Amino acid sequence: MNSNFIAAIINLDHSQHYLHWSIFTISTANIVVIATMLVMFSLALLLPFPKSKRLPGYAKHDREAETPEEAAMKDMWTYKVRNFFLYILPPGKLLPDTQPAYVASWIYVFGIATLAALGLVVASGAVLAVGGVDWWHQSALGHFVNSVHLWSVELFMAFMVIHLWGKFWMAAWRGKRALTWMTGVLAFSIAILACFTGYLSQQNFDSQWIATNGKDAINSVGLGSFFNLMNFGQMITWHIVIIPLLLAAFVAVHIVLVRIRGVSHPIQKARGKTAKKALKVAEASEWRGPTRRYDILKEGTIATVIVVVLVGLLAGLLSSPDMPPVTVKTWAKLAPADFMGTTASELDGTSKTATYGPPYNHDTENVQKVGVSWQMLGGVRQPINSAKTFVLSPLATIAPSNPKLASALREYTSASSAQQLAWAQAYSKAVTKVTFTHGVPTVPKAHDGPVPIIVASELTMARSGAIDADLLAQQPFYGTNYTKPLLFIEDGNYFSSLADAQHLSGDQWGVMNETGSYPGQPWLWLYTLWYQVPGFSSSTSVDVIAVYCTGIATALLLLVPFIPGLRDIPKYIPLHRLIWRQWYSGKK
Repeated sequence: MNSNFIAAIINLDHSQHYLHWSIFTISTANIVVIATMLVMFSLALLLPFPKSKRLPGYAKHDREAETPEEAAMKDMWTYKVRNFFLYILPPGKLLPDTQPAYVASWIYVFGIATLAALGLVVASGAVLAVGGVDWWHQSALGHFVNSVHLWSVELFMAFMVIHLWGKFWMAAWRGKRALTWMTGVLAFSIAILACFTGYLSQQNFDSQWIATNGKDAINSVGLGSFFNLMNFGQMITWHIVIIPLLLAAFVAVHIVLVRIRGVSHPIQKARGKTAKKALKVAEASEWRGPTRRYDILKEGTIATVIVVVLVGLLAGLLSSPDMPPVTVKTWAKLAPADFMGTTASELDGTSKTATYGPPYNHDTENVQKVGVSWQMLGGVRQPINSAKTFVLSPLATIAPSNPKLASALREYTSASSAQQLAWAQAYSKAVTKVTFTHGVPTVPKAHDGPVPIIVASELTMARSGAIDADLLAQQPFYGTNYTKPLLFIEDGNYFSSLADAQHLSGDQWGVMNETGSYPGQPWLWLYTLWYQVPGFSSSTSVDVIAVYCTGIATALLLLVPFIPGLRDIPKYIPLHRLIWRQWYSGKK
């Protein structure tokens, strides 16, 4: 971490402990996050809510009687549209000053708390965007703003999940409120995507690792060329422009639906078809019973102040992680043997990239398929010849000033494909016994032709940082597409060894974790779960399986209001009686 960064009072830049149980592995930090959410949910259920004087139920009329002038304008389009919206969402519903008397539980507070945290997420994110993607890596103030952004996101997601829990146990889709539930679930799903692209936009080690691993899932369904996780410029555009607009739209629609339909009524039992039909009509009708005072603006202001204070304390006490990214230069300097072996694998066609398949090449050995191969249907959209892209083309740029290298490249490129392969394979075996004297490699002699000169020159070029520059220079315009350098780095063992040390790899539930002892993304447990399931975990198509299973699970959550059995769970496990206990006790 840069010395200019504001030092955290509590240092979390160290390895943390992990709990292992059956197929589950979870970090201490994530346990703390989940436990805190459960405690907040439990307290919201159990703590008594402040009592307020009940008001008699009555129907509000937000509009006065129609005037003759208005009657004369009934045929105008503007008049009709205005009155339509006034009818479905009158001011008294948009900014209510009362709410049903049964709304007397701390569970209801998490909706406004989620909005307050979202406001801080947007504000801190806007400041980061204005500063630029590199600003927070170099500036103490920038790093603090990033810490504010991180912890506001943690609170936002925690509050949203608790809000979702509460609404599930209320069976909040009852009374023609299915669309309200569905827009909430879609907003939650989009928020996860926003968090995911946010992590990708950090341009540190964690973002590199998430990008290189996440791309396998995206590629497996044929979308890698259109949603390239290793193109950080594309990801930050999604993160700060496209996804926030989608999230804002769904949140807005969700809030409007809540205001139009109102909050769901307490769950009541009914026996017989007539009684059940009457109850269904009542649940869909506007509440006419007792109400209580509700100052929505005051509640929102208090929630915002609390969120700002909490986030400020967390950002000041704990800061945020920023493990430096891996470059080809650092890789070549710190693990030269691995770098040379990987370079040889690019030449002999055995590297991960060389055998990957679409969207990078036409190899089919590792293509993922469950029924339909979306990866093959997606086609080769980002063609990469690993030998040419990672080795021969970069070296060709310095060959004019290096006669020995120029001669080696001419000999190699003029040889037949079979001869090139034989040389590369012979060198791949010999390089496993490489030794270094003052940083200079010595490889046992083999029938490897000009390959030793090529690989040694590649190592020298990489150590100077020129390989990084060349691979980025191959990308058009902005140079924020790190696909080629990241694929090259991923082909080696050094990159994955760093991730293993930080518990970021797949068999460690890595997508949920963060570097150091920071909490990660525990809300992604449903996606990473499938990589641990016996049978799935050993499949060569595990990425597409994980996408399918996560998609099915998300669809089930989205469609809960329409699925018998699932939608009835809240009735059979009566947590709702804790939420509405004041109302139920008053009814007795």
